[in-house]
Amino acid sequence: MSVTTDTTTTPPPPAGVKRGNAKRKFSLAQVLMIIAGALILVSAVRIITGADQLTSEGQISAALGLAVPIGLAGLAGLWSERAGVVNIGLEGMMILGTFGAGWVGWQSSPWLGLIAGVGFGVLGGLLHAIATITFGVDHIVSGVAINLLALGVTQYLAKLFFNNGEAQVKGGNPKQSPPADALPSFSIPGLSSGLESIQNHHWFLISDIAGILGGLVTEVSWVTVIAVLLFVGTWWILWKTAFGLRLRSCGENPIAAESLGVNVYSYKYAAVAVSGGLAGLGGAFLALVTSHIYLEGQTGGRGYIGLAAMIFGNWRPGGLAMGAGLFGFSDALQLRNGGTTVHALLLLLVVLLAALAGWKAYKKAMLQAAISAVVAVAILVWYLLTDDVPGDFVGATPYVVTLLVLSLSAQRLRMPKADGMRYRKGQGK
Repeated sequence: MSVTTDTTTTPPPPAGVKRGNAKRKFSLAQVLMIIAGALILVSAVRIITGADQLTSEGQISAALGLAVPIGLAGLAGLWSERAGVVNIGLEGMMILGTFGAGWVGWQSSPWLGLIAGVGFGVLGGLLHAIATITFGVDHIVSGVAINLLALGVTQYLAKLFFNNGEAQVKGGNPKQSPPADALPSFSIPGLSSGLESIQNHHWFLISDIAGILGGLVTEVSWVTVIAVLLFVGTWWILWKTAFGLRLRSCGENPIAAESLGVNVYSYKYAAVAVSGGLAGLGGAFLALVTSHIYLEGQTGGRGYIGLAAMIFGNWRPGGLAMGAGLFGFSDALQLRNGGTTVHALLLLLVVLLAALAGWKAYKKAMLQAAISAVVAVAILVWYLLTDDVPGDFVGATPYVVTLLVLSLSAQRLRMPKADGMRYRKGQGK
């Protein structure tokens, strides 16, 4: 009797190629090269089209202000979904935050209003947690219900608190609160004016860099600084601490996490409460930094765009920040500069689509390459035959960008494995 042993071994992969489905990570040098290439491309488009507002200090400053609430909404979704709870209710939690900030802000100080906005958002998050974690309600159903409930409750409370007495005398009505004091902002003396001077020369690349940096150091709200710190803090907590590891394990495999002694319910509750607070802070930013009042409908779907930014960022803070910046930039374009600057972006889109077509052809994905090339030619014809973009399309720019980005990034995404799954306590014992 003989035993045959299979000694066949898998040959090692070629140099530079990792086994399995290991993710490719870009080095710092590669990231810097990508950023430099993007800046050169945008600068070239600015020179060719004459759209100097494309990278102006005002454009970047406006984009930063518009990106912050989107980024906070996306960060809220990241906390919740990393713990396995889908949070479609971000829009409703932002609405609660706008009302809480406007209601408390005009009666006391804007900083107390900011805290109230966070608190109202936390209440929305806890309601979502009770429904989904404790009672096992479908996450999407609960989120949609919170959006509808928040809209109805704030409309009712606005009529109750802003349409009579002192509030009405100071400018309140059923759709808005009286104005609150402005939150402080800062500029870096000397640097802001110096960068503005360089920008006004309209030099290739140098003026673009000066305009971008100028927008980041001129009239910056302190709440924006808080938002940046929250992004850094989220990365550190979720990826560098034991707490974050346990929380993320609840979103990947809650049964295994419970078997190792993790109190899954507690971590999920904590994550969704933080999610609600961050969404509320995004709403408070809109009420106290962007407009200084609560205004019905002022969230404008930013909770949903925040979710799109989170997905674009692959459930990570760095990618989320890039996505929020992109959506904020496109939103600022249509608000500040209208059809002329958006028209210049058509040329940039042509170049990107042509590059995508070349890449797909190199990868032998000929159908996708052909589609990209055809779309690029169609947009190029549109650019050459027109001098402006219709107003309706300009207003839809942020949403068109959202759809394009999600469609192009969908193939590389990996959501937490247990995201949206019902979990009952005791399954891991």
